[in-house]
Amino acid sequence: MTKLPEIHIKAVNLAKRVNVSEGSLTILHDISLTINQGETVAIVGASGSGKSTLLSLLAGLDVPSAGEVFLTGQPLHRLSEDDRAGIRAAHVGFVFQSFLLLPSLTAIENITLPAELAGDKQARQRALTLLKQVGLQDRADFYPAQLSGGEQQRVAIARAFITQPAILFADEPSANLDATTGQRIEDLLFELNQQQGTTLVLVTHNAELAARCQRQLKMQAGRFVETEEPAHVG
Repeated sequence: MTKLPEIHIKAVNLAKRVNVSEGSLTILHDISLTINQGETVAIVGASGSGKSTLLSLLAGLDVPSAGEVFLTGQPLHRLSEDDRAGIRAAHVGFVFQSFLLLPSLTAIENITLPAELAGDKQARQRALTLLKQVGLQDRADFYPAQLSGGEQQRVAIARAFITQPAILFADEPSANLDATTGQRIEDLLFELNQQQGTTLVLVTHNAELAARCQRQLKMQAGRFVETEEPAHVG
């Protein structure tokens, strides 16, 4: 496998504008950042500050109006949607607030799907291992409707990690859960992040969750207003 660059994510002067009835609305202004391999970074700020828009640009789910974004060394701003999707499939995992499990698939089928699409012959065995890690080995054949919210999010986390992604993006991963369940989900994210050496980028309102990351990037009105660096770098 080709060795990935030490800098996993780099953005240079990113801007995002959308057309509205009154004209053009700028959602992001002149965003630049660098995130290294294995770092844990929280993007924090009030609703409407641009956090989720920035995550979408960094992951190649959307394209900037201006600026550059590199993911694992690849210039996403220059690539087609198909090429960006190929990079995501090879290197990226996602955990969303709303779980996004396929209702017609069982827990283990939801987990194995990304790996099977990538041609992994060991997908089911690794899915069983992940199910055990997230404490759901007895729920393998349950459908999402038969699972609690916390159980569904644990399945989503296992699905995100089955391809052993270099980078994991998580958008408010515990926001729809009660405090106790949310704490367990957060613990799982960091546990699997450490085991696999994954670069973790979180969007969150949760100050305690953000504080567990090595670095916080604070946003307000589409700009970075303060950056908290890790205590030790390198």
